[in-house]
Amino acid sequence: MLITPRTLSGFKDRLPRESIAKNELISRITEVFDSFGFAPIETPHLEYAEVLIKQGSEEIQKELYAFKDHGGRDVALRFDLTVPLARFITQHRHALPLPFKRYAIGNVFRGERAQKGRYREFTQCDFDFIGSKSISSDSEIIQVIRAVMRRLEVGEFEIAINHRGVLNGICEYLGIDDVNATLRIVDKLDKIGVEGVKKELGESLGLGGEKVEKLLELISLRQSGGSKEFFSKIAHLKDYNATLSSAIVELIELCEILDYLGIDEYKINFSIARGLGYYTGIIYETTLRELPSIGSVCSGGRYDRLTQTFSNEEMSGVGASVGLDRLLSALEELGKLSSRESKAEVLCVAMDKSHLPLLHKMAQSLREQGRRVEVYPEITKLKKPFAYADNKGHPYVLIIGEEEAKSGKLSLKDMNSGEQKIMSLQEVLEVLESRDER
Repeated sequence: MLITPRTLSGFKDRLPRESIAKNELISRITEVFDSFGFAPIETPHLEYAEVLIKQGSEEIQKELYAFKDHGGRDVALRFDLTVPLARFITQHRHALPLPFKRYAIGNVFRGERAQKGRYREFTQCDFDFIGSKSISSDSEIIQVIRAVMRRLEVGEFEIAINHRGVLNGICEYLGIDDVNATLRIVDKLDKIGVEGVKKELGESLGLGGEKVEKLLELISLRQSGGSKEFFSKIAHLKDYNATLSSAIVELIELCEILDYLGIDEYKINFSIARGLGYYTGIIYETTLRELPSIGSVCSGGRYDRLTQTFSNEEMSGVGASVGLDRLLSALEELGKLSSRESKAEVLCVAMDKSHLPLLHKMAQSLREQGRRVEVYPEITKLKKPFAYADNKGHPYVLIIGEEEAKSGKLSLKDMNSGEQKIMSLQEVLEVLESRDER
């Protein structure tokens, strides 16, 4: 009996068009990471379950793909790249000079409900600044987010910024004891709405109506104009308690740097909570103005106690993660995804079997000059390879027929204009180089 080919819900195959687009995004993102001095690392997909379980929130723990391996060990697939980083930093501490700036790109797994823009296996592009408590490192992470979004040409975007100390201070002011549970519910605002949050805060935590209303009133505060205007408006909150005061001062210091740099894509938003339990300081989420419904495409924050599970040494860190799969979905919906099925610039075609050695020689010569070239293997009428090139998005078709073989020249067809010319190999290279400059 034949097996029906299918994929699990929340998992997907990628055809060449999407894979090429994804690789192009990764290439652009790593260019930005490299420009800021971040270095690449890799960690395994599979970790000891205890490494992941202690660091994730209750909700994340429910979504873990955990099982026993062949040796009977409790293991789990990583749900993000940050917790493995904490293990990595502690394990290799002797080999890592501080501060340490790293990036990692790889797939992570969460058994959450599959929906548009959300998969159970997805790719994260993380970048982190380890070993610095300075507000400078927080500001640099936001600078990287901005540079990445601009490099990806996603259109207008907003970086919503908050501080866990603001949320902790609000809970402290209202006498709410279970802060982490409260913030996990608040983090669901976009998913279940205000009424859903009210209901869950009351039913799950037993918070009274007046307390819930005041909590929602305070977390609804957000910047609409300039940062100075906003901080002037909420200055009285610093009198509520030391936790709130300290957090607001840090946000002011951060905004002074961002404003000086002319970064205007950010807004302070007290409703940003980030569901992961390890955040301790400034936090942020990035959304696309044209597609806010797709959710955050880049988020992160400060996590000063991340390595405490593995070491007594206090290790400060701040970082963010680019949600590559959500960005791909967004770019496709916005019509900004490349439609090419191949990265090759030229399709080489022979009109006769005897011309194949010369054809491969020409293709080799072009590749040696750094050009991307595909050879069409069949000998057939030109209509078929032209259709093939058009379908795959090859800008040019190089043809070797009887005349070309005798003269040592090549025939180059521009698939966009339809123009076809006889030229030398050097002239072909010049055409390709001029296209690079356009």
